[in-house]
Amino acid sequence: MAPLTGVARGGLAGITGAAVGALAQFLLVVVVTRAFPAAQAGAFFTVTALALMVAGVAKLDAGNGLIYFVARAQVYDYRGISGYIRAALVPGLVIASTAGAVLYPRLGVLSLALPLVVAADVLLAATRGFGSMRPTVLLDGLGLPALQFLLVTAAAVAGSPQWLPLAWALPYVPVALLAALDLRGRVPRSPYLPGTGRDLWRYTAPRSLAGAIQAVFQRLDIVIVALLGGPVQAAVYTAATRFKVVGQLASQGLAQAVQPRLVRALADGELARARELYQATTIWLVLLTWPVWLGYAALAPWLLHLFGSGYGAAVPVALVLAGTMMVATACGTVDVVLTAAGHTTVSLLNLVAAITCTVAIDLTLIPGHGAFGAVLGWSGGMLVKNLLPLWQLHHRYGLRPFGRHTLPSLRPRTWATA
Repeated sequence: MAPLTGVARGGLAGITGAAVGALAQFLLVVVVTRAFPAAQAGAFFTVTALALMVAGVAKLDAGNGLIYFVARAQVYDYRGISGYIRAALVPGLVIASTAGAVLYPRLGVLSLALPLVVAADVLLAATRGFGSMRPTVLLDGLGLPALQFLLVTAAAVAGSPQWLPLAWALPYVPVALLAALDLRGRVPRSPYLPGTGRDLWRYTAPRSLAGAIQAVFQRLDIVIVALLGGPVQAAVYTAATRFKVVGQLASQGLAQAVQPRLVRALADGELARARELYQATTIWLVLLTWPVWLGYAALAPWLLHLFGSGYGAAVPVALVLAGTMMVATACGTVDVVLTAAGHTTVSLLNLVAAITCTVAIDLTLIPGHGAFGAVLGWSGGMLVKNLLPLWQLHHRYGLRPFGRHTLPSLRPRTWATA
């Protein structure tokens, strides 16, 4: 049985990057809401959410497809990994560039960042396929949010809201370049093997649509609030829900560390190994995030005032957020396990159900309840997104987020010697 040490180290690195990234993003929101009127802050949050949503669609979830093939290469000795990388990268860059040209009147300078966001995501995913978390943590977890915070703060100090989008987008340039350089040292260039792109996209195609829906699910609430409730409500909602990035990044950090190992375990038919990995990451996700949610729920009245006057009324939004994220993290990395087992189409249908739930609730409640209606819509979708695959994993494989491996995974010696 492969040791859990790599998962522990990778997970810790991912969590560290998540913590720093979440803090930087939280402080960025504080700076923007304190420096500019709510209408200007809401407009900035809306346009960045829209840019990330478009980039998320353009990525086609090619990064997860790359992880699948690179990780399996260690099992089946596949050749031509550089061909898989090119096959994953080119379509996303074309789509992002086209979308940027079409949306330039709405996104402005952010449209130029779309290809960079796609490139950075795909290239960093490829490095994780080789089992390395360091580039992702240093570049995406630490460098990107820190640079965004510093540059946005400079724009705020200068009192120039027109420079906020450029300050937010510029850090993607060094991140994409450094990710490419790191990957170049790992993968010798080799001839493009026939069938490489077909193999990659046969696996990734269902997941591409799922990835697009996931990107929309993560950002659509802010855009809908801005459209139906106005930029002020968008600013209030963004501020009150900013802490949800803690759970998202923590889950992402652990998922990035465990995903290649889950792929290899399930490819080898080692269901017991997959169960151990799933339960170990779930308990650590709960232990690391539940104190944050409980603390946020208790301190929300004080924390929301950090964003400025008028934001304290969003306490009910914060409470719904905290409770929902506690349920979601208790489910563990369910979608990662499902896709690692090859059920990309099922994952897609789950996401369709989740976003349908969110949009239905948003359209019903946001016009009358603003930010609170939006968080109820997001909560409904989040519960569907986690509880549905949780049932499917149990039904198909007997996998549960808690079980006989939960307590042993808390012992340091288990991670070192298991």
